[in-house]
Amino acid sequence: MQLVGMLDSPFVRRVAIALTVLDVPFTHLPLSVFSTFEAFGRINPVVKAPTLVCDDGGVLMDSTLILQWAVTQSARRLQPPGGPALQRELRLTGLALAACEKAVQIVYEHQLRPAGKLHAPWLDRVTGQLLAACALLEDELVRAPLPDPAQEIGDAGITTAVAWDFMQMMVAQVVEAARYPALAAYSVQAERLPAFVALPAR
Repeated sequence: MQLVGMLDSPFVRRVAIALTVLDVPFTHLPLSVFSTFEAFGRINPVVKAPTLVCDDGGVLMDSTLILQWAVTQSARRLQPPGGPALQRELRLTGLALAACEKAVQIVYEHQLRPAGKLHAPWLDRVTGQLLAACALLEDELVRAPLPDPAQEIGDAGITTAVAWDFMQMMVAQVVEAARYPALAAYSVQAERLPAFVALPAR
């Protein structure tokens, strides 16, 4: 199967690392939804990253849906089977994905919209949502830390670490590392894992 998209997208990197953790074989085709729009469109006319081309030619998109399918191809799992542990895993994953989404919106607002056309109320709103997600994630990790990623890492850990790395790469002036020491520390640990090292965002 083939994963299409750039690793500087947190959603693409999330899938790539998760597939590696799951031991699901794949190749990576680093096409951009911007600079290689037409080439991407020949694979998936929607031009949405990540895109996964399955071995039978089927095309999937959306990182969460891709991973929902990927776990069916693996003897491993990314989430607890149920109960309070699954509920917390989903909460952390949802917060990390929300942070990714809002960080991407801030990046697009600054990089794609002409400077004179920036909409300050929208930026303020999105920034508030981003910081709320980060604060809630930090509180969760302080209250009940995730397992040492060198021993165990699942969807919440992968998504949290990838989200933090993306935010520090793209919106560090908004998400100040000093305000989120637990998030920063966890990400440092996760980024040392072979799957993360092999699939850098930069």
